[in-house]
Amino acid sequence: MNQTEITRLFPLRIRQAIHKACPDMHQVYEIRLRVHGPLILIYQGKEFFLTEDGRLSHREAEACMVSPGDIKETMEYISNYSMYAFEEEIRQGFLTIQGGHRVGIAGKTILEGNKIKSVKYISYINLRLSHQIKGCAAPILPYVIKNKRICHTLIISPPRCGKTTLLRDLIRQVSNGSSYLDGVCVGVVDERSEIGGSYQGIPQNDLGIRTDILDCCPKAEGMMMLIRSMSPEVVAVDELGDYEDIHAIESVIHCGCRLFATVHGSSIEDIKRKPLLQRLMQEKIFERYIILHYEKRAGEVKAIFDERGTSLYDCKRRQGILC
Repeated sequence: MNQTEITRLFPLRIRQAIHKACPDMHQVYEIRLRVHGPLILIYQGKEFFLTEDGRLSHREAEACMVSPGDIKETMEYISNYSMYAFEEEIRQGFLTIQGGHRVGIAGKTILEGNKIKSVKYISYINLRLSHQIKGCAAPILPYVIKNKRICHTLIISPPRCGKTTLLRDLIRQVSNGSSYLDGVCVGVVDERSEIGGSYQGIPQNDLGIRTDILDCCPKAEGMMMLIRSMSPEVVAVDELGDYEDIHAIESVIHCGCRLFATVHGSSIEDIKRKPLLQRLMQEKIFERYIILHYEKRAGEVKAIFDERGTSLYDCKRRQGILC
């Protein structure tokens, strides 16, 4: 990841402070700007305040304070001085920039009927850095592929623990092929441009040679579109959320496609408490549940279960081949 690629988006004083504080941008996950608030970085999985002289501090009093001018200048750099060109992305609340990084924005919403027309007076910016770690899914492949067949897999993870990074590499390896399985066609519904990180329609992340992407498309509609148009053997989506997603998942499986998906949570018990996902567990739709946590780094596998809830891997008891 090129440091200049990231820092050029910010005013000079912030740019210089980030250069000093974070020589390794691979360890930076988020940069948050809030007008009249402290500048915050998520670095190595922990929250820090960025100081004017380029240090990471836990003390708010030392933090670099963000001015309205900083927000305005940052948005000008992000949009290349053409906010109008990003009108559709702004309406959705985020922009994807070169490198696959996502810029979330908040401010005053402008409504047209019951729908959001635009966002003005932008006062909050969250730059989420895209991290592609090739090979990170290799240890879980023996669990996801059984007897040359891909298992329906749900990745469960708290925020900032690497679920999208793991899903991204899983897609790439299944698409390219490995010693466990020949490459297959994968269809990705990338509703928030986080998996492929598409910029001007071109994915910035490597998702494999047999992967087709529907960018900025609602998951439920996108899954059915891909099945009708691209005939994928595997469909992959990020962050299941509502009833439409669940109905579409059932349709995908009934069509004979394999499914990769992610959801927020920290354990199997978390998923059982969510009415939408509870039924999927009862019907044993997913054959593998991969639970992540953040101990030393993002993307660490905490446990793996099969559709019956049998433990296949547990990091604490040191069961399974990942150990």
